[in-house]
Amino acid sequence: MRILSIHNNYQIRGGEDESTQAEANLLKANGNQVDIYQDSNERVASLNQVHLASTTIWSTEAYQIVKQKLRTHPTDIVHVQNFFPLISPSVYYAAKSEGVPVVQTLRNYRLICPNGLFFRSDRICEDCLGKFVPYPGVIHACYRENRAASAITATMLTLHRMARTWVNQVDIFITLSQFARQKFIEAGWSEDRIIVKPNFVYPDPGVGSGEGGYALFVGRLSVEKGLDVLIDAWQNLRQPVPLKIVGDGPLVPRVQAAAEKLPHIQWLGRRPLPEVYKLMGEAMVLIFPSKWYETFGRVAVEAFAKGTPVIASNLGAIAELVEDGRTGLRFKPSDPISLAEQVESLISHPEKLPQMRREARAEFEAKYTAQQNYEQLKSIYQLVLSKP
Repeated sequence: MRILSIHNNYQIRGGEDESTQAEANLLKANGNQVDIYQDSNERVASLNQVHLASTTIWSTEAYQIVKQKLRTHPTDIVHVQNFFPLISPSVYYAAKSEGVPVVQTLRNYRLICPNGLFFRSDRICEDCLGKFVPYPGVIHACYRENRAASAITATMLTLHRMARTWVNQVDIFITLSQFARQKFIEAGWSEDRIIVKPNFVYPDPGVGSGEGGYALFVGRLSVEKGLDVLIDAWQNLRQPVPLKIVGDGPLVPRVQAAAEKLPHIQWLGRRPLPEVYKLMGEAMVLIFPSKWYETFGRVAVEAFAKGTPVIASNLGAIAELVEDGRTGLRFKPSDPISLAEQVESLISHPEKLPQMRREARAEFEAKYTAQQNYEQLKSIYQLVLSKP
């Protein structure tokens, strides 16, 4: 099978980019031919606002590139991972013009929320959910805190809704969790065209020892990821617990200040993936304090692969991944006292940790291995190809 994978990379490489690359590698490892068409947000700064607006709505360049690729190399499936903002929905039309079916993975909520997160002003926001014209996102400057950029995004969404692009130009949508699927259904999307296929970890990093005696956070240091909740929770712990924080982002100054104030907090900055996996494997527990509706929780699944339980917000897809009392614990979202209580509960019952570690690894083996994921993806492709 030959697949054209399309992806608009971010300036800061993150879980979405890693998951997309892992999927391409997995397809290749199973004997498929994978062509890549990608663009990078690093180009955004070089475009004037008029050009960026027109490209976001309809990129003639991307349309022609995809059309030429499909004519040069007969392709079975076009799999769009992310088209925003430089590639645009024009690539769907290019694929359809060449008779090639289209699969779109919904890695965020962009098609029903201008900022893609359902999060603004430090809280969950569903003001645009179900609205044909997502005008609240413009009023609140939800995309990049810029009203003009938000207006461009809202215009793209509205025009393609009018053109029924999501209905007529895409054969199947993939969400990463049941929670994300339900949000798109709430927005009015047809449930029979949305299939859940989670992310996975490839290659398997192997089980760690869990003997490091510390808690670990891995991710972007930003408000929606709950760094403020994490730091406040550690300030409320009655018994100090070592905490290692891995990542970079806008809240670096707050993390640095916390590390200076509390000697049991250590900020490690960015680390290469092998080192992150080592830290995960030795950690007592991974903390996942997100305040937004995560569409998945790749870091949690990586922790499961290492046999490390997770303490997570009882919110969004991450609550779906972590089974309270078995593969980890859940706490009240945005509540540092609740998080501190769960941390203290875990360390006060160390006899529960070995079983939790076994269950976390068993969860990975049952749901998130590469081969299982490949079989799911292959089934989705076969379903699309079998459509008349």
